[in-house]
Amino acid sequence: MNRKIKREGQYWVYMVECRDGSYYTGYTNNVEKRIAEHNGTSRGAKYLMGKGPVTLVYAKEYKYYKNAVKREREIKTLTRAEKQDLISIYEKSKDIA
Repeated sequence: MNRKIKREGQYWVYMVECRDGSYYTGYTNNVEKRIAEHNGTSRGAKYLMGKGPVTLVYAKEYKYYKNAVKREREIKTLTRAEKQDLISIYEKSKDIA
């Protein structure tokens, strides 16, 4: 019997800005831990090797794993200007909250 597993919980799509000004997008179930891994361990993304330290510039929570992965892929296809717009909207929403 093939049953689909529905992974529920707390998943995050995040974007970090590297020291060189480039952006990296990923997903995780623990943002703080993942940023620490990117900045201080060998468990960080290979793309970020030598580009640290990184700074969190965007994060959004999703209830379902599948939705987080889908959004990560969408963000990765955005242009730099579109990513900057997304970051700007995120920063403004933090000011309101």
